[in-house]
Amino acid sequence: MVVVVGRHELSDAEWAVLSRFLPASGVAGRPRSDDRLVLNGIVWKLRTGTSWRDVPERYGSWQTLYTRFRRWALDGTFSRMLRAIQAEKDSTGDIDWLVSVDSTIVRAHQHATGGKKGQQTGDEAGNHALGRSRGGLSTKLHLACDGRGRPLGFVLSGGNTNDCTRLEAVMETIQVPRVGPGRPRTRPDHVIADKGYSSRKIRTYLRRRGIPHTIPERVDQANGRLTRGSHGGRPPAFDRNTYRLRNVVERCFNRLKQWRGLATRYDKTRESYQAAVTIASILLWI
Repeated sequence: MVVVVGRHELSDAEWAVLSRFLPASGVAGRPRSDDRLVLNGIVWKLRTGTSWRDVPERYGSWQTLYTRFRRWALDGTFSRMLRAIQAEKDSTGDIDWLVSVDSTIVRAHQHATGGKKGQQTGDEAGNHALGRSRGGLSTKLHLACDGRGRPLGFVLSGGNTNDCTRLEAVMETIQVPRVGPGRPRTRPDHVIADKGYSSRKIRTYLRRRGIPHTIPERVDQANGRLTRGSHGGRPPAFDRNTYRLRNVVERCFNRLKQWRGLATRYDKTRESYQAAVTIASILLWI
């Protein structure tokens, strides 16, 4: 049977990859809705940024789409899919381990402000990565991508969070499994970041892990080092040609924000928005 692919729907090639990693139903009773139809509805919703209730009826009940999305978000299905695809890419040498790290601000829509704040348990964990920055209530997406602009790992925080405080957390999300035996690969060949990550703590952390890095020194740090004279130490190594490659992470953000449901945050919970970013990342890898 020929499947006609509509706008914002999964292609046959994308579905061939994703279908291998979907969990089995495992529940007695009537058959569940077609997985491809449900995934198409979820992707359509995230690409267009519409509300769940406004997803076209051709994808089935919006309650079914939302329930399946939340279930797979909370049980880690989307995260496992991303790791499995990364593992296959790495096994064929398709990952460029020249890693760039940066963050981007995502404005929160008023519909995203209804999540419960404070330390909760279960589904309402934490503060849902919402913070008030100069532009209003927002979320900050901290991300590490490979040399071809595909996300390796990311974390979410409130929009008022300093970039340098999340670098270690971002690096810890890089966990690319091996197809065969062995521990996941967690160490890049090289890390590139902008001046926002220029700190002694970050440079020490990367050196301790044996990760070469290219991070420009801030002017105030250079002036402070010169003021201390011989006690200020040597300037950190900096390769301008390598630093020019950092723009790959900006292109990665640009591609992710083509999804209207990511460019503006409509999700109330951290888990839902994180799952949305994960789905977009999966399709970038495919």
